[in-house]
Amino acid sequence: MTYSLDLREAAISYINSGGSKVEASRLFGFSRNTLYRWLNTDDLQPKKHGFRNRKLDKAALKKHVEDHPDMFLHERAEVFGVHTSSISRALKAMRIVKKRARV
Repeated sequence: MTYSLDLREAAISYINSGGSKVEASRLFGFSRNTLYRWLNTDDLQPKKHGFRNRKLDKAALKKHVEDHPDMFLHERAEVFGVHTSSISRALKAMRIVKKRARV
C-alpha cells in the first residue's frame, strides 16, 4: 500500500514533536517497520510503481512474422534483442502457431 506524502510528513512531524513511534503507528494506521523505514530515508516521496517496460513490441513482432514467415525463432530473437523463449511465449500469446525451431 502506498501512503501519501502528507501522511508520511505528518507521522514524522508527530515523532519529531515528542510523540512515540508506537503511538504514531497506531494513530496513523501503519506498521512500526514502515515508520522506521521512513525515518531512515532522506526522501519521503512514495516510489513510483507501475508496469515494467517490455522489450518486445507485439505489433512489430506481428508485422515481422507477416514479412518474414520462414525466419527461425533464434533469428527473430536477435532482431528484437530478446531471448528465444521470449519470442516463443509472445507468439503463443498472440496465437501465432507457425514457428520454426533451430535445425
